[in-house]
Amino acid sequence: MEVEEMDEEIREEIPEGIREESPEEIQEESPEEIQEETPRVRRRGRTALLIATAAVLGLVGGTCAGFLIQADREPTKLPSLSQPVVAQAKGAGPEPLSAAQDRRVKTDGDLRKLLVKRPKGTRDAEYVPGAKGWMGIADYAEQYTKPANAFGDLIGAEFRRAVATGWTVGSTYSVEVRLIQYRQEEELGASDAAAEGHYWANTKSGTHVWAVPGTGDGMAYVHTKPDTKPGYLPMYGAEAHAWRGDIAMEIWIYDTKPIPKAKIMDLAERQMERL
Repeated sequence: MEVEEMDEEIREEIPEGIREESPEEIQEESPEEIQEETPRVRRRGRTALLIATAAVLGLVGGTCAGFLIQADREPTKLPSLSQPVVAQAKGAGPEPLSAAQDRRVKTDGDLRKLLVKRPKGTRDAEYVPGAKGWMGIADYAEQYTKPANAFGDLIGAEFRRAVATGWTVGSTYSVEVRLIQYRQEEELGASDAAAEGHYWANTKSGTHVWAVPGTGDGMAYVHTKPDTKPGYLPMYGAEAHAWRGDIAMEIWIYDTKPIPKAKIMDLAERQMERL
């Protein structure tokens, strides 16, 4: 009893400002203080939820309605797999096109027949590349300064076949004519070959150039400066390059004296007329 009386006396002596609060008082004040310090979060309204629900219901309803409408319709009939038989025409078929109407009748045949004819008073050349007028890809590649490289280039250019003819007049004048045919499935081999011939012909100095009539970009060249080698006579040259369809034309003339323009031009025109 004396202890309890002492505690009461001590409590009375403690000032009210510093008196400890009881646990019950702390618990009663804490929720209010937390509510005042914590910011309020706005609650999401029900409007957004109602809109989302309506959208889902509308989508489901539209799908169901479409399914019911389609289910009530009769199935669309598919066309029959068997088609009516077309009666075959009677009588003879159309005649094949002539060479004048279809140039491939010419070019798919014996290409040697398209070579210009050897003029009268001349004799066959001592040497013409190939055999019996035909030149294989290896024969034609041998006419280049680098045959191995030329062989690969000809394969890429879709080389098909080539023919050649030649003749001589006297002891120094010689002519060689070549027709080179390309498949031209993916490459324009004939026009590319003619363009290459134009390029190399123009690299020689002292060269005169003329367009070959009726050939588009066909050109004839006369080289006024001869090739000279020790122990040989000076050799003059003239050449012509042109193309038509899938065939490229090359003409070469050599002589120990200057070659007139009329010689190469006449020969180039006559050969192109045969194509």
